[in-house]
Amino acid sequence: MCNQAVCLVAAELERRGITTVVIQLLREVAERVRPPRALYVPFRHGYPLALANDPAAQHAVLDAALRLLEAPAATPPILANFTP
Repeated sequence: MCNQAVCLVAAELERRGITTVVIQLLREVAERVRPPRALYVPFRHGYPLALANDPAAQHAVLDAALRLLEAPAATPPILANFTP
C-alpha cells in the first residue's frame, strides 16, 4: 500500500474520531503528510514488521506502535523512531 495514502487515510479517520497509528517505512512521507501518530521503522519495503519468521521482532514493532496511543490526545502529530 502507498505510504502517503496510508497517512492521508489515518488523518481522515482521526478527523472522524477514530484513533490511528501508522507504521511508516518512509520517514520523509510521514514528515510531509504528518499523520496523527506514526512509527518510522528502518526496514526495507514490504517488511514493516521486520523480517518474516521473527515473532519477537514483530511484537516489538507492534508494541512500539501501540505505545504511541498512550500519548495525550493533545500532542499529535507524533513521529517516533523504532529502534530494534
